[in-house]
Amino acid sequence: MTSKPPIFATLGCRLNSYETQAMKELTASAGVGDAVVVNTCAVTAEAVRKARQEIRKLRRENPDARMIVTGCAAQIEPETFANMDEVDIVMGNTEKMNPATWNQLGNGFIPETESVLVDDIMSVTETAQHLIDGFGTRSRAYVQVQNGCDHRCTFCIIPYGRGNSRSVPAGVIVDQIKRLVQRGFNEVVLTGVDLTSWGADLPSEPKLGDLVARILKLVPDLPRLRISSIDSIEVDDALMGAIATEPRLMPHMHLSLQAGDDMILKRMKRRHLRDDAIRFCEDAKKLRPDMTFGADIIAGFPTETDAMFENSLKLVTECDLTWLHVFPYSPRPGTPAAKMPQVNGKAIKSRAARLRQAGQDQVTRHLQAQLGKTHHVLMENPRMGRTAQFTEVSFEADQPEGQIVHAQIKGVAGQQLVA
Repeated sequence: MTSKPPIFATLGCRLNSYETQAMKELTASAGVGDAVVVNTCAVTAEAVRKARQEIRKLRRENPDARMIVTGCAAQIEPETFANMDEVDIVMGNTEKMNPATWNQLGNGFIPETESVLVDDIMSVTETAQHLIDGFGTRSRAYVQVQNGCDHRCTFCIIPYGRGNSRSVPAGVIVDQIKRLVQRGFNEVVLTGVDLTSWGADLPSEPKLGDLVARILKLVPDLPRLRISSIDSIEVDDALMGAIATEPRLMPHMHLSLQAGDDMILKRMKRRHLRDDAIRFCEDAKKLRPDMTFGADIIAGFPTETDAMFENSLKLVTECDLTWLHVFPYSPRPGTPAAKMPQVNGKAIKSRAARLRQAGQDQVTRHLQAQLGKTHHVLMENPRMGRTAQFTEVSFEADQPEGQIVHAQIKGVAGQQLVA
């Protein structure tokens, strides 16, 4: 009887989604079947709880399949999942990207003495170069250029799940992007855990801006290059130069800001102050007036007073942020912030709501400002695409999927433009 291909469940970030796609290819090559693979997230205690909940649900739905749990939560808390009756194998973040791991599982093997396949991720010095030609939509592909993080923000457990920062060499990245363009992708997004640290571990220590310039020079047929979340304090001169001079670099950046109060930023062990964030946004806008910003902001970090929160709230307009990811703070066991004096849960909820409303007001202003303008829109499906600033645009008639169309904006519907 032929086995069924594995069922995958992905929790957490875009990088996890990318790695799930890699595991689909690795398991297919290895002949792994009749398995459920849960790729977990560990960013909060709630994320770990959701992972356990998802594992139990999938076990009920697939009682005879091997249950394989991997991802950041499995890397950081392997015993939590090894002790679950539903779980057969716990696999670390390095092991899940290693073809040899899946090859040994390809014949139905369940290790009797070693059901936990998790090594010390801090000893890993290279990023697995399993390249995904076309993960994403038919229009946009994601390329992992970096993994891990050398910083130790007090709220964050992720370095212990991802290891230290390590970069994919520029030549490997350029070759992959050339293949993607040949396959018809019109946009490539560079992704990583700490993207602006790319290159620090490579010979001559190139910067992210050097990588961007190299891609745009050596892949002239790539219409659009996009950068995912960055740490603005680490942006280099070459990247600022690309913002100013390269129309193929998309005018949208998601910033890891986290807070707008200097004392809270220091207690988070961030590397910037509020004035640094404001200055970066002002400088980028001067170089590229159509630039838009998204940002991560945490509401109710330990010790945050009302006045401190107001500084974060004001940052939304002072940095002219458009797309906010608001995170109500929740303590993550094992992090220094979990031991700090906590903010009342009701206050956290209220502050998060106020931040989200401020973000919504900014989106509304942005959308209204686009009325009557023309945009180049990359179509994600026949009726919806995104502008260079990543704004969604809906169409009344079908457009060619995966292509870039010239569109005039005539209206606003919810959080979408209408063309």
